[in-house]
Amino acid sequence: MNDIPYRAALIVGAGPGVGASLARRFSAAGLKVGLVARDAQKLGAIAAETGAEGFSADATDPASVELLFQAAEKTLGEIDVVVYNVGARIRGKLAELEPEAVRQAIEINAFGGFLVAREAARRFERLGRGALFFTGATSSLKAYAISAPFAMGKFALRALAQSAARELGPKGVHVAHVVIDGVIREAGRADPADATLEPDAIADAYLDLLRQKRSAWSFEVELRPWSERF
Repeated sequence: MNDIPYRAALIVGAGPGVGASLARRFSAAGLKVGLVARDAQKLGAIAAETGAEGFSADATDPASVELLFQAAEKTLGEIDVVVYNVGARIRGKLAELEPEAVRQAIEINAFGGFLVAREAARRFERLGRGALFFTGATSSLKAYAISAPFAMGKFALRALAQSAARELGPKGVHVAHVVIDGVIREAGRADPADATLEPDAIADAYLDLLRQKRSAWSFEVELRPWSERF
């Protein structure tokens, strides 16, 4: 018996790591899955493996995001799970960072999350239910030197998640922010020390969130390897 009360998931930011693992886990749990990237052709292998549908969209463009949800609904039907798994990391000294590169990073890490959350909220409020998850990072909680653009975006994404949870939670929508506190293991690469986060293990945590009953929803989950300091 399927213990997940959802039917279709849209994963925005579906690369070969966490996004691919989410697609596998969600599909195996019986959900229809839509995968989103700037270029849907790059999603061919994981889409074929999981039976997911691939979509192209620019998460930082309001019109593109609106069209994405419309296209996904035509293909998948009613969507009740949305995961914002997009990230852009640039590094550099404050005095040397290019303003345009910083602006783009903040748009990808935070503004895109808002656009996707807006479309999800419009639908979930009508349904009276849904799950909206955001992928965070260590920089969602603490900023490091030479990493200001990433931290600014991830701090903002966490604030968006908090606000959305307080607004949408009482309307039956489970909003959660997942802090990935550590290095994510590259797909197919062994790690005998188990000192990096395995993408499939991360995806299991998202699946656990989907299984939670509304009397005991988690808003924030932190995931880190056993050896990670915090």
